[in-house]
Amino acid sequence: MRAFIRSRNMCDWEDFDQRQDYVRARLAEPEGERLSPFLLLAEPGVTAAEQRISSEQWMRQRIAAARPERERLDFQFPDRRRSGGPIRLGYLSNDFHDHATALLLIEMLEAHDRAHFETHAFSYGADDGKSMRRRLVQAFDHFTDIGPLSDVQAATAIHDGRIDILIDLKGFTRESRTSILALRPAPVQVNFLGYPGTLGPGLCDYIVTDAFCTPAASAPDFDECFACLPHSYQPRGRRCGLGAAPSRSALGLPEQGFVFCCFNQAYKFTPAVFHLWRRLLSAVPDSVLWLLAAPSAEGNLRNMALAHGVAGSRLIFAPDVSQADHLARLQQADLALDTAPYGAHTTASDALWAGVPIVTLPGATFASRVAGSLLHAVGMPELIARDEDDFFALALSLAQEPATLAHSKAKLANNRLKEPLFDVEAYTRAIETLFATMWRRFQDGLPPVAI
Repeated sequence: MRAFIRSRNMCDWEDFDQRQDYVRARLAEPEGERLSPFLLLAEPGVTAAEQRISSEQWMRQRIAAARPERERLDFQFPDRRRSGGPIRLGYLSNDFHDHATALLLIEMLEAHDRAHFETHAFSYGADDGKSMRRRLVQAFDHFTDIGPLSDVQAATAIHDGRIDILIDLKGFTRESRTSILALRPAPVQVNFLGYPGTLGPGLCDYIVTDAFCTPAASAPDFDECFACLPHSYQPRGRRCGLGAAPSRSALGLPEQGFVFCCFNQAYKFTPAVFHLWRRLLSAVPDSVLWLLAAPSAEGNLRNMALAHGVAGSRLIFAPDVSQADHLARLQQADLALDTAPYGAHTTASDALWAGVPIVTLPGATFASRVAGSLLHAVGMPELIARDEDDFFALALSLAQEPATLAHSKAKLANNRLKEPLFDVEAYTRAIETLFATMWRRFQDGLPPVAI
């Protein structure tokens, strides 16, 4: 599996066409090596149904291992069927610091209605000492560090804290602790924000989503019931200001020429995506492609560009910087280009908040449809492509027609302050309605259903 990961991080695509066969061979084996479901989100041709199979296989042994402890603990919740007072929300994550998840969540957490919801953080990540960590600690009613605790001890702390709804923000992403969920320390458990796919059976009752990310017909691909928000599932507020943009030269960009950008991580790149990017660079003289620094992949990407007639120097790699500095520099981009099948999530809303339109090509999986969801919520669905040819044509028209780009940017500048995408107050009230419905069903003795 390490070689599988390494080749994607390096953009080493020599055997790319054989990867689907390798994935399906692993899924077909009842035993043997398991591929992390997270890896499959970025694999072209892997369906949402296959992602569900992967999640079930990945968790099967872990759930079996947790079963004796779960039976021993035997968490019960009989006294909460008719309990009054605020609903206790427990947020479980290791990203309560300067992290993309925290950036998305912070204003929603601060906007929670404290008369009806009591918020608890269960953190197993490091305290980085930065201002976001301090802000998060203040945003919650209670902040508990469960990092030193075992899964059993952590689950016991959640249960003893009388958490009504446990909200997991990690899924199968890096350093997650899904085994805590397997112990079922809360009456209702929710998959939210961190992982765009199912976690498999027995972990979460609901997944917070929207009708674009997960159309109703995709429900069989999820073990969780859909809890759908009216616009986009992704929270984001309007209080994050935009600093003055540095000059292009200070960023290593040419002062003249069109700047395409993609700040997704390199493992999301595929040969098909890179081929589209190369075509755009070839069709737009003096344009450049601005990417996030990826030391292990940069040489391969430049060599592949050169092999197809595009100078490697037209790929410009930006260093990792603070969120504030990133949003400031993003304003120097002209157009963001999405990846597929694992598209832009936080990086898409970053671009939109910074006033940069993004062209996306949604597929059939949650991970591929997030940028499309954001574009609907900001009132710009015209930037959602139907297929690869349409993606190329959309991006090319914006790059070659200054008036078209200016109109798109002006529309975005207006919409981001008026459309639902960044309206965190309305978003918070909507997700609280979902949480209240989940809790009411539990209190009434009813099973989870799509809401």
